[in-house]
Amino acid sequence: MAARIDLTLDCDDAQLLAAFWKTALGYVDEPPPAPFATRAEWIAHYDPEDDGGEDDGAWLCDPDGIGPRLSILKVPEPKTAKNRLHLDIRVPARGGPEGRWAAIRAEAGRLVDAGGRVLTEVDGHHVVMADPEGNEFCVAAG
Repeated sequence: MAARIDLTLDCDDAQLLAAFWKTALGYVDEPPPAPFATRAEWIAHYDPEDDGGEDDGAWLCDPDGIGPRLSILKVPEPKTAKNRLHLDIRVPARGGPEGRWAAIRAEAGRLVDAGGRVLTEVDGHHVVMADPEGNEFCVAAG
């Protein structure tokens, strides 16, 4: 049996990135683990000194349960270098190379509207982008 993984993004603004990645991936907020009714209750259980800082983190999941969970956690230090690991968002594309490239560029445009930015286009193959805090990812055909 293969190991399941979760992905974690460090950030400055967890709610900003959560909104972006929910749009990008079609993910939803993950409910708190049982028996907790809220994330604040869950956080307080592990850190009674915490002021209920739900804004310090976000937990997202694939609504179909297929993709890895995504944790987004506020950290004090800024991003200083290129990611060593990045996500590739694969878009369904039909037709030949022109159809694939059109689908990739359309998805990149949708993600720019959501707060991302294009870093570079590798013509006909993929678009390198950054989320609102500069974390790199690619958009390519599936």
